[in-house]
Amino acid sequence: MVICTLFGHRHGHVWFAVQDNHLNPTILLQLSIPTHTLLQQLNSGLVRLALECHTPPDSDLRSCPLRSIPMWTLYCNGRKVGFAVGKKVTEPVRVMLKSVQSSTVGAGVIPSFGFGVDSGVDQAEGGELIYMRGYYEWIVGGPDSESFHLVDLDGCLGQGQGQDLSIFLMRTRGPFF
Repeated sequence: MVICTLFGHRHGHVWFAVQDNHLNPTILLQLSIPTHTLLQQLNSGLVRLALECHTPPDSDLRSCPLRSIPMWTLYCNGRKVGFAVGKKVTEPVRVMLKSVQSSTVGAGVIPSFGFGVDSGVDQAEGGELIYMRGYYEWIVGGPDSESFHLVDLDGCLGQGQGQDLSIFLMRTRGPFF
């Protein structure tokens, strides 16, 4: 079990942080899916985000850990919706994650703590971030696949329907014609 946080400005893009501890993400990805689009998908039912990285035979990415791959193709419920990019943890991200560390499960709106200032989104959003944080079951299928499945401990997310959100990381190998 790990704690994962999805966050972003309402009209910005979603970020995904996987945390072994509360402050230092093991994985930090910026997804190209807009926050409001992901919220709509979550409200309509099950959401499956698949991040795929194709590694040609001569690529250095074939032997690196899956979580250190810098760029992914992003699919939402089977439809290609763009890309995901691995990011380094900045001070605004660290401060934001620290502000929600006392909440292991929850969703809400918090100040952005300077997150997104470079893009100008921060001022347009009034300095607020939407976040969703929870326990995820982290399944390592091998060197080329990992998945994160939201665990609804209190039954309030899916009303007995099971998991609402799963995120898959997959590396494909070999030539494609």
